[in-house]
Amino acid sequence: MRTPVIAGNWKLFKTIGEATGMVNDLKPLVAAAKGTEIVVAPPFTALSRVADALAGSNVHLAAQDCYWEEEGAFTGEVAPKMLKDVGCSHVIIGHSERRQYFGETDATVNKKVKAAINAGLTAIVCVGETLAEREANKTFAVIESQVRGGLEGLPPEALSKVIIAYEPVWAIGTGKTASDAQAQEVHAFIRNLMARCFDQGSADGMRILYGGSVKPDNVKGLMTQPDIDGALVGGASLKAESFAAIANFAE
Repeated sequence: MRTPVIAGNWKLFKTIGEATGMVNDLKPLVAAAKGTEIVVAPPFTALSRVADALAGSNVHLAAQDCYWEEEGAFTGEVAPKMLKDVGCSHVIIGHSERRQYFGETDATVNKKVKAAINAGLTAIVCVGETLAEREANKTFAVIESQVRGGLEGLPPEALSKVIIAYEPVWAIGTGKTASDAQAQEVHAFIRNLMARCFDQGSADGMRILYGGSVKPDNVKGLMTQPDIDGALVGGASLKAESFAAIANFAE
C-alpha cells in the first residue's frame, strides 16, 4: 500500500512572516489527514522558521532544490546536509522551471538525487514534457530519458527515498490540467519503466505524484487513478484553505 503524498511547492513566494503564518493556519486544517504524507516547500530563507512552526505536526518540510557537493567554493548553493540540518526531510529536484531557466539537466538531477539520498533526504524527482514534445508524440521518450537519466546508478534499495513527480510542463501554472486518463497513462508508463529499469517490487513501491494546476476541484478525480499516488501542488499550495482541501482529498 503506497502512502499518498500531497506536496506544496511555494516557488518564489512568501516572506518568513507570511510562510510561518501560512503553516500555522494549515496545521489544524490537515491534522486529521493521518493516511497522507503532507509536505510544504518554502523558499530557502524561510526553512528554519517554518521548521520550528511545524514541530510536532504531521506536516513535513522540503526544500525546492539543492547542490550535489557537501561543501566548497560554490557561492549561492545549499548542500543536502544543510537542508537536513535545518529540518528538511524532503527536497524537490529537477523541477521544469529549474530545467528551463537554470540549466538543470538529467545529469545534474542525477548528482543531486544521489547527494540528497546520501544526506538522508527523500528526493522528489520531477519529470515532464513540454507542449511541443507532447504534440510531436514524444511524451514517453522524454519521460523515459528523464527517469533513466535522473535515477541512473541508484541501487534498488535507494528507491525508497525517491518520489517521482510527473508534471507536464504545459499544465504548470497555465490552468490546464492533464485529464485523469492522460495523467494515468503517463503514470502507468513510469511504473512499468521502473520495473524494467529496476524490479517489480521497486515499481510497485514507487510513489508517483501528478503536478500541473492541481486544485481542490480536480484532485479527487486524479487520486482515483490506480497509478497516481498524490500531487505536487503549485499555486493552490500558497493558501492554507486550498492546500488543506487538496490534502484532505480522501474525506
